[in-house]
Amino acid sequence: MNTTEFSGLLFLGSLLAGLLGALTGLGGGVVIVPLLTLVFGVDIRYAIGASLVSVIATSSGAAAAYVREGFSNIRIGMFLEIATTLGAVFGAYLTTRVPTAAIGVIFGLVLLYSAIASYKGKHTQEGSLETSKLAGLLRLRGSYPHDGRDEEYVAQRVPAGFGLMFTAGTLSGLLGIGSGAVKVLAMDQAMGLPFKVSTTTSNFMIGVTAAASAGIYLSRGYISPELAMPVMLGVLAGSLTGAKILVHANVKTLRTVFALVIVVMGIEMIINSLTGRI
Repeated sequence: MNTTEFSGLLFLGSLLAGLLGALTGLGGGVVIVPLLTLVFGVDIRYAIGASLVSVIATSSGAAAAYVREGFSNIRIGMFLEIATTLGAVFGAYLTTRVPTAAIGVIFGLVLLYSAIASYKGKHTQEGSLETSKLAGLLRLRGSYPHDGRDEEYVAQRVPAGFGLMFTAGTLSGLLGIGSGAVKVLAMDQAMGLPFKVSTTTSNFMIGVTAAASAGIYLSRGYISPELAMPVMLGVLAGSLTGAKILVHANVKTLRTVFALVIVVMGIEMIINSLTGRI
């Protein structure tokens, strides 16, 4: 396989990853890392570096569309980015101190947990209007278009959501997945935000989180331009397409796709890590 064919296959795979990332808030990295390591045989740390670049592209591509449509909550997103950015720097620091096989197993376990919690958990399509003192002080509220009208909501259990976001940031820096799965769960379940608001705000946030840890990967030589470029372009194209589809998508279908894809990827990552293929 020559360089052109390799880059073309990377682009097509990344296109699908970006589409899925935009629809579910995963950020594409959940597919990119297994794709590069399991299919193309790329070292997992270089795969994570390329994934982080693609995550930034996904966020840039989808976030603008979501903000324009009125789904993303910028105020809540920027507040939670304080926790995710600190976690991302910590996770990137850990990456050279954790064995490759362990990173793969952690990756798989995180995906399986996210799938189970997302599929079985109670998801909200209509947000709560109950206001806590902290949510009121920080004005963590908003509205989004739903069934032809603006549906209002207020963030719940802010400290719990903030703590989970630090964990999400740590996983982003360590695994290069954008940690969209954990972010969606934190906003959807812990903070009681509507599911579409959770996924779109996650897409808005993941670029900042990924940028914080991508700089560390770049300084350590784990970002390869010839690998990152086709991945980034494919994910960007997929995310723009996914952003248009999400506006009219069925929430139950999104959750099902979310769960099925990350279960398969999680099992693959665990098996290949334990058998020494990664």
